[in-house]
Amino acid sequence: MTKRTSAKYKIDRRMGENIWGRAKSPVNRREYGPGQHGQRRKAKLSDFGIQLRAKQKLKGYYGDLTEKQFRRIYGEAERVKGDTGENLIGLLERRLDAVVYRAKLVPTVFAARQFVNHGHVLVNGKRVNIPSYRVKEGDVIQVREKSKQMALVIEAQASAERDIPDYLEVDGSKLTVTFTRTPTLSDVPYPVVMEPNLVVEFYAKN
Repeated sequence: MTKRTSAKYKIDRRMGENIWGRAKSPVNRREYGPGQHGQRRKAKLSDFGIQLRAKQKLKGYYGDLTEKQFRRIYGEAERVKGDTGENLIGLLERRLDAVVYRAKLVPTVFAARQFVNHGHVLVNGKRVNIPSYRVKEGDVIQVREKSKQMALVIEAQASAERDIPDYLEVDGSKLTVTFTRTPTLSDVPYPVVMEPNLVVEFYAKN
């Protein structure tokens, strides 16, 4: 299990954007960066800085993945035929924790990782406790019967903060999700602009 080294809202502050679109994000109140120098005028970013920021934002969005994890996923995206940026998004969205979060079974992507890790999720009827497990088209993901009344599940179901994308078929009464297809960038309901093309440029040069 990946160790989260910083509070999730620190990622928002560092990026200067509400990357999960949450009402509680500190960026909604303070648009400047953290720390004593956060209110200074921002210097113009270099091309490297812009590409690095795009990578950090995408990496942070999926639960602040480690660089090793993210680089491995990128390497897979690069080897698959087609657009590397689109492939990268598709692979990230096929992570089990991402599907659990996207289907509104839990309120945050960090909660999704813990939820999966603690064995509350079944894939095609079998318990899977690996957040990075890669789902396939047609896979059915469901919340374990004993876990359906957990407070965070009920909270997520009642939340109006997020919409469920059309590449997931969700049965809210049974808490089951069918992963119907691998999405492209335009299919994914990111609250902020994600630029995987800049991530590709970053790794191509570094």
